[in-house]
Amino acid sequence: MIVAENLTKIYDNGTKGIDHLSLRIDNGEFVFVVGSSGSGKTTLVKLLLREIMPTEGKLIVNGEDLSVLTRGQMPFYRRRMGVVFQDFRLLPNKTIYENVAFAMQIVGASNRDIRRSVPSVLALVGLQRKAKAYPDQLSGGEQQRTALARAIVGKPPFLLADEPTGNLDPDTAWDIVTLLEDINDRGTTVLVATHAKDIVDQMKKRVITLRNGNLVRDIEKGGYRDEF
Repeated sequence: MIVAENLTKIYDNGTKGIDHLSLRIDNGEFVFVVGSSGSGKTTLVKLLLREIMPTEGKLIVNGEDLSVLTRGQMPFYRRRMGVVFQDFRLLPNKTIYENVAFAMQIVGASNRDIRRSVPSVLALVGLQRKAKAYPDQLSGGEQQRTALARAIVGKPPFLLADEPTGNLDPDTAWDIVTLLEDINDRGTTVLVATHAKDIVDQMKKRVITLRNGNLVRDIEKGGYRDEF
């Protein structure tokens, strides 16, 4: 699903965001990426989203070499990726149903497909009774569930979650991680960039540690404490 070969990103001020990173994440894996501030997590996320370009090296996602993607190919690439952020990024003037439906509308899905898919994915995240509510009427956990529903409604093969529990209380954070695991069990590759030490420790998934832009450890079924 993801192959990085000698991936390097040097910013204009000379800071190395990522330094000769090589790794492979296979289809169907659940992977945590951890590290302190400045470790390179944010740079890696931006590279995966193709918000920035690498200085050198290759990054291949789902068979697409991101270094050669044209501007016209970018929308198609991003349609095949689900993304969840810490700050939810919901549209405040749309209902929960409309927020999720919008993700399908912008890729040209038919009204029939939308009517079939949106209720199903809202049920999956436990929000079938909140379809007519607006984001400001929901708790933080419910808003993140909506963001998850929006990210997976198009059945992407890869889900990227950037600090998905950062704004949530511990119990709610666990609910979100459990949902991510459920989504992974259904076949979606999941990559989670996080500082949530307790969650990483208890989940016992693959853990990749970055430090100063370098890959310093890659543990199968590890924990956050195992990294230091």
